[in-house]
Amino acid sequence: MNMELVCPAGSPAALEAALEHGADAVYVGLRNPTNARAFPGLNFTPEALAAAVSTAHARRRKLYLALNTYPTSRHIHVWKDSIDMAAAAGVDAFIIADMALLDYAARRHAGIPRHLSVQGSATTAVALRFFYERFGIARAVLPRVLSIAQVEHLCEQAPVAIEVFAFGSLCIMVEGRCQLSSHVTGQSPNCHGVCSPAEHVRWTELPGNRREVRLGQVLVDRFEPEEPASYPTLCKGRYQQDGQPFYALEEPTSLNTLELLPRLAQAGVAALKVEGRQRGPAYVTQVTRVWRGALDALKGPQPFRILPEWEAQLSHVSEGLQTTLGPYHRRWQ
Repeated sequence: MNMELVCPAGSPAALEAALEHGADAVYVGLRNPTNARAFPGLNFTPEALAAAVSTAHARRRKLYLALNTYPTSRHIHVWKDSIDMAAAAGVDAFIIADMALLDYAARRHAGIPRHLSVQGSATTAVALRFFYERFGIARAVLPRVLSIAQVEHLCEQAPVAIEVFAFGSLCIMVEGRCQLSSHVTGQSPNCHGVCSPAEHVRWTELPGNRREVRLGQVLVDRFEPEEPASYPTLCKGRYQQDGQPFYALEEPTSLNTLELLPRLAQAGVAALKVEGRQRGPAYVTQVTRVWRGALDALKGPQPFRILPEWEAQLSHVSEGLQTTLGPYHRRWQ
């Protein structure tokens, strides 16, 4: 079974990079609150989405639209209008979290496959069967909280194709259920599309070329002069513990499942997803190229082995310049 390589694009340039370097499908978001990477300057206008569909289809690749936030009753028309517009543009699948939107897409655009978003937080075969029977989903993206044994079990039991995250930023929450930034900023990542709304982020220069960053009134981190600093989120901040700054919730690191690739293929995983619609074309280029090479090697006549240059290239674009298997290697699950 060939696993589909699904890569991110937050801009037309990133889309081109993904297609150029071997993505089978690219997932994008609209420039509105319907997607979970709603940063200023990112994502696609309706016109850009239509052009992206044409670009992908010209290369015989697929384009998926992420509509993976939760609408309020007052503004649900924005999500419904986005579904209608994307259907007219010819997208190959919707990636949806909210049940009302899954129902709407199933009734209005039954011919377009519906993928359950990771934000749907479905982690059991019973849950996946519900979404399949009620809304006709064709695929489910699993949250990044499951062990490899649990993924294998779901591949055996689920009535739909399974997609897993293969590389990129981790999330310690069961996606779709995070309330951290909404507690501090009043804007929920599940409804407004960003973990750390840009208007609430404050960088301050300190003496000695040091820097500190706050989200709202909360001090998230403080950096030494040459220390790399990424975009701040509450879960990946350093906080005082016993008088010492420490990553109390989650250390900045990226998921990297290269060593699990044969096992994921054997389990019957249908698609591998790369996280990172908020990242630039250089990131998309590097990661897509490595994973395309790995998937091609997996299908080759020789036993699969991880090339040192793959690991080096992925580490270079990882959070904190380090990678992990995350929950995949939990033996107790």
